[in-house]
Amino acid sequence: MPAVRIIDELKDRIYFVTLTIKNWYYFFDRYSRFEILEDSFVYCQKNKGLKIYAFVFMLNHLHFIASADDLGAVLRDMKTYLSKEFKRNILATEPNILKIFKKNGKYNFWQNTNFPKIIETDDFYNQKFDYIHINPVRKQYVHFPEDWRWSSVSKIPTKIKVTQLEI
Repeated sequence: MPAVRIIDELKDRIYFVTLTIKNWYYFFDRYSRFEILEDSFVYCQKNKGLKIYAFVFMLNHLHFIASADDLGAVLRDMKTYLSKEFKRNILATEPNILKIFKKNGKYNFWQNTNFPKIIETDDFYNQKFDYIHINPVRKQYVHFPEDWRWSSVSKIPTKIKVTQLEI
């Protein structure tokens, strides 16, 4: 499947984005990988102008609503950085799974697409905002959205700064 990309003419808009681990492998829930994700988001907020309006980290994928002056470039850099950090983390903690992500001598942790969808209406924003936060409930990780630690509606704050969106 070809990658869906953010085109240059619309790179500064607000998007709903999904990043998925290759083969939907359950991956983030151990060895501080949620924290690696969190630190990457915080870095991109401080250094790359990333604005996060909502997010959820699941076991093998994440969803977020975000904007930046060039969101495509931020996503590219974030995925590259995360891939290096995940490889380092796996080598130190469970090297036997590294082969799952190796193909043709290279490691690839991500599915081929970010599924970016531009946010153009209040209704679409609200639908994606709700979808993001209900996801851990739908997957039966928790009973209530605010009980999932890795979400922008969590009762336990993360280091990620969430910006209020005014459409």
